[in-house]
Amino acid sequence: MANENNMDDIVDLAIRLTLLGFLLYVCFTILRPFLELLVWGAVLATAVYPIYAKLVPRFGNKEGLTATFMVLVTLALLIVPVYEMSISFIDSMQTVNEKFEAGELSVPPPNDSVMEWPVIGERVHALWAAASDNLEAVINQYQDELAHISQQAVGVMAGFGGAVASFILSTIIAGAFLAFASECQTYLVKVLDRLIRGRGEHFATLSTQTTRSVAQGVIGVALIQAILSAIGLVVMDVPAAGVWVLLVLVLAIVQLPPIIILGPIIVWVFSVSETVPAVLFMIYGIVVSGSDAFLKPLFLGRGMDIPMPVILLGAIGGVVAMGILGLFIGAIVLAIGYTLFSDWLENPDGRGDAKTVDSEDGA
Repeated sequence: MANENNMDDIVDLAIRLTLLGFLLYVCFTILRPFLELLVWGAVLATAVYPIYAKLVPRFGNKEGLTATFMVLVTLALLIVPVYEMSISFIDSMQTVNEKFEAGELSVPPPNDSVMEWPVIGERVHALWAAASDNLEAVINQYQDELAHISQQAVGVMAGFGGAVASFILSTIIAGAFLAFASECQTYLVKVLDRLIRGRGEHFATLSTQTTRSVAQGVIGVALIQAILSAIGLVVMDVPAAGVWVLLVLVLAIVQLPPIIILGPIIVWVFSVSETVPAVLFMIYGIVVSGSDAFLKPLFLGRGMDIPMPVILLGAIGGVVAMGILGLFIGAIVLAIGYTLFSDWLENPDGRGDAKTVDSEDGA
């Protein structure tokens, strides 16, 4: 009888686990198209929550109204520049096309200093000179290459449009998270308490601090570098400055040096400007590109017990493994892993951790 009862219990347990697994799978399948948006929304809400908390009293402690205001302001700050840049780009392309069809499009002849560029100087000068003499002939000669570049540009613009649309949806989701911030925090702590032996509040705080640290130390520094780059490009009257600034911002976010964009522009400035302003712009570009070396230690890991290199490695590794969202996920996972490993080293038998839990429960 005992064996039969044990067998019945095992069968019941297997059925329950199977049903539970199936339920989890169905839930994951339903939410999978929205997972990235939900994660981005949670990241944005966590990053801007301190601002939200200061605004709530100014809106009569109406959390929903405050969250709506922040969403609208954020969308305005995003949509207006993107719209202006898109209109400017379309107008520029239309103007170029009209001039080309009318035979009025011309390319100024290259400066002789172009020939002094290392490796590519002579070829660039020859192609540039040919384009200034007969642009239509050069376009016909490189028609296939230009068509391929155009297709890639269209793909990049489509990807940029998709990214903007995703950010808009994530911002709206972030507003919903902000409006129910207390409930979300309580739920997260309960889940982590079940997973990590009653230390849910500690790891919820750790995740929050890490997200804000990465937002300040990575995205904040990237914005500073983009703004500084914009100032230099506008002063030097570089064409399509908005496009280059956007590329600098993207590269800085994914932890690549802005000099990748600023370097060729510096070379171009040397070919069209006087030596002194070109040298000053070169020095300025190098300083802007290397500014993250002293800006990141000021912002990254600030107010946290986690060493800054751990956060930085997590952010960089996360980008390599998972794309832009890995900036936050990688940093959070590595910070939690570092904390668990440190606790294990300090309390190899686990008794210290149990006492900590007991004392916290007692408090």
